[in-house]
Amino acid sequence: MSSSKKIQDTENTNEWINWIEEKKIVTKNDITENTQFSNKQEFDETTLKINNNSELQELSQYIQYFDKINIKEVDPITVSIKQEKLLSEKGFEIIVDEANDLIFKLLNKGIEWQLLEEQVIDYFNNHNINLQEIYNWSLYNQNISNSIFLLGYFNYRGIETSVNTERAFNLFVNASEKDHILAQYFAGNCYEFGNGTTKNEKLAFKYFEKSANKNFSLGQSEIGYFYEHGISIKKNLKKAFYWYEKAANNGNILAMHNLGKCYLNGDGVKKDCYKAFELFKKSAEGSNSRGITMLGYCYETGIGTEIDKQKAFELYQKSANLGEMVARYNLGIMYEFGKGITKDIDRAIYWYKKSAKRGCKHAQNRLEILQKN
Repeated sequence: MSSSKKIQDTENTNEWINWIEEKKIVTKNDITENTQFSNKQEFDETTLKINNNSELQELSQYIQYFDKINIKEVDPITVSIKQEKLLSEKGFEIIVDEANDLIFKLLNKGIEWQLLEEQVIDYFNNHNINLQEIYNWSLYNQNISNSIFLLGYFNYRGIETSVNTERAFNLFVNASEKDHILAQYFAGNCYEFGNGTTKNEKLAFKYFEKSANKNFSLGQSEIGYFYEHGISIKKNLKKAFYWYEKAANNGNILAMHNLGKCYLNGDGVKKDCYKAFELFKKSAEGSNSRGITMLGYCYETGIGTEIDKQKAFELYQKSANLGEMVARYNLGIMYEFGKGITKDIDRAIYWYKKSAKRGCKHAQNRLEILQKN
């Protein structure tokens, strides 16, 4: 928000109300009279559809988030100036479109979320675009599906605002209804983990399927994961393999890792260690941390290649530095038992702790054993 004076008392609140009246923005009751709601949903400005009133259609973007904005954080003069500025700079729409394209491209590749976020922020910085301005522009242009999604993404990841998964979820659903592929995937993600809404794996599958049917590879990989583990649907390893292969053929490095595991374990396909190795290698070359870990495992145990414990150690180290839980555990094992490297219990404990913090129960067990001795 701007560092200008905040509204903190009744007098300034009245200024805000007067400002709205000057701009001819109607009240919530006026809107309700001109709006049709389905399923008896609670009033939600992000899903308003204004009918039979051209003036309301023109001004609706200014009031879509009125109830959701903390009035103590709003300076009417500053908001007015910013609205006029942002709405006049048509270049912002191009930037928002390009940001959507970038997110689509990176997720379609299967890039991990933290790296995705870093590259999105770098994109704006490289174009000398202030993130707060982009956030505000998206906020005041909620008639465009790309800006609806981007605002949802900012709220989901806490970019230029506090994390607000409920608002993000509503925005994703809104944009998905406009056939926005990324929004469909993110809505599925919200339902899968109960972020901003009640956890509902059946609806998660439904939204992932929408994006998968439009050839979005990350959605295809998710469908494969649901079939592999029998989440909300009957477990079917052949269908899991089918969707992983489809996503991998579309260049998704996460799906390559998942497909490699299918070949490694003979899940839904005939076991083939050489194909598993090649898929893990491709996934690793794309910088997928799980693919790097599994490639290290192949070198450590001789799956589809000759044993090379030094190479395995280097790959585990690379993946562990990216935060991968299993790689950290594997490093702990190598240090504890001196597999291919000099035995070092202190380093083993260090990596077990790192892995345990990410939830690895095996690492927690090894820590308990070592700390008793």
